[in-house]
Amino acid sequence: MKEKRIIQISLPSLGEEEWQALREPLFNGWVTQGPKVKEFEQLFASRHQVKHALAVSNCTTALHLALLASDIGPGDEVLLPAFTWIATANAVLYCGATPVFVDIDPSTFNIKVSDIKAKLNAKTKAIIPVHLFGLCADIDEIKKIAPHLKIIEDGACAAGASYKGRPAGSLGDLGCFSFHPRKSITTGEGGMITTNDDVLAKKIDILRNHGASISEEQRHNGPKPYILPNFEVMGFNYRMTDLQGAVGTIQMKKLDYFIDERKKWADFYSSELSGIPWLKTPITPKGFKHGYQSYVLLIDEKKSPKRRNEIMEQLQELGISTRPGTHAVHMLTYYANRYNFRPEDFPGAFIANEYSMSLPLHNKMNELDYQYIVDAMKAM
Repeated sequence: MKEKRIIQISLPSLGEEEWQALREPLFNGWVTQGPKVKEFEQLFASRHQVKHALAVSNCTTALHLALLASDIGPGDEVLLPAFTWIATANAVLYCGATPVFVDIDPSTFNIKVSDIKAKLNAKTKAIIPVHLFGLCADIDEIKKIAPHLKIIEDGACAAGASYKGRPAGSLGDLGCFSFHPRKSITTGEGGMITTNDDVLAKKIDILRNHGASISEEQRHNGPKPYILPNFEVMGFNYRMTDLQGAVGTIQMKKLDYFIDERKKWADFYSSELSGIPWLKTPITPKGFKHGYQSYVLLIDEKKSPKRRNEIMEQLQELGISTRPGTHAVHMLTYYANRYNFRPEDFPGAFIANEYSMSLPLHNKMNELDYQYIVDAMKAM
């Protein structure tokens, strides 16, 4: 091996342009949700081909508001994949509804469409297909099986990804996105909700701002300073700041470059690692554009020289950070205890939980980093 390198699992690609973009809100004093958030929303909506994009504090609050705007509440059931970040399931519980897990296909890490029908009943009101790691779920097939359900896309990883020529976030009734630092674009924390439905957009706009009937910007810039908003519903403080919005406007302009660069190096990984018999590299079905928030492999421990965790430990010693893809929610203590789940209840999610491994893939890496990782994998 060459001289040891230190390669993080992810690093946000931020720099001088983002730094300069912060000057305007810092100096004009408008640092809460305002014109910069609006500009960010407009850029995001245009890129994802939707009428409305509404910025919020993070993707978890985006999911919560999307469910509330869809009138999901106690007595309702919401389908979601068993292998996802815990926030997907938690958001359903926040509404008093019941999350109903569906197994995943380990070859794509997305919801196993053929298992959806068996989970449907009179209580099923919505489905949250997760576009995991940046690969869109097969939305058209989901619509064929469950045409009556609200579709809330969990696109936390999928900004800029597409499905049959249509951007993530425009495929269902609502889409939810994350701008956490591990995502392809970031505002530190932050989220976005997309929709083409005017009624849903209006409900979300009110709910994210305490339930106020008018926004702070409308109030402060209007001619009648004595007007306070009316509150007809109980809302939440789920707003994004203009500091984040300013960073987001710059990041949005870089999104397609970031994704193209990630694809280039994901293709490099797949080409270089495809000959290793105990590795299964990620696939992108025809007609899909992968967003590559992460590059996630499956390890076949029956063929591999070491167990997954041992491989990860060895890579860590070499300075290469890795992570499991994400987790099987039904195996987490809270959900296992609450619903009496067993690990084997969702075999695809169990496989992904135990044998997935994410390699570093981000826009701060260079050719030497990628070659170093490939060499380390081949030397196992």
